[in-house]
Amino acid sequence: MTTFDDRESAFENKFAHDEEMNFRAEARRNKLVGLWAAGLLGKSGDEADAYAKEVVKSDFEEAGIEDVVRKLTADLGDKATDAEIRAKMVEMLVEAKGQILSGL
Repeated sequence: MTTFDDRESAFENKFAHDEEMNFRAEARRNKLVGLWAAGLLGKSGDEADAYAKEVVKSDFEEAGIEDVVRKLTADLGDKATDAEIRAKMVEMLVEAKGQILSGL
């Protein structure tokens, strides 16, 4: 193998790793946002966990966050605005990345 091949392989491995970490962070963000929303809906315990899983699954409908925002907006009604949901998603993404980096 040449040095170029080694560099190419290293870049491919880094890209794959970065994409996996982004996927994990987004899934964890969705779970955290789901737990937040469950609290607003008066759910707790197993019911809150089940709702958070629904939120995570809703992210597989289309690329981006719009599918999750749509679900949460519909479910929460007047309990949270679209802007509040988006802000919470930004906040929870930071939290999710921190949890992943710390090994939680």
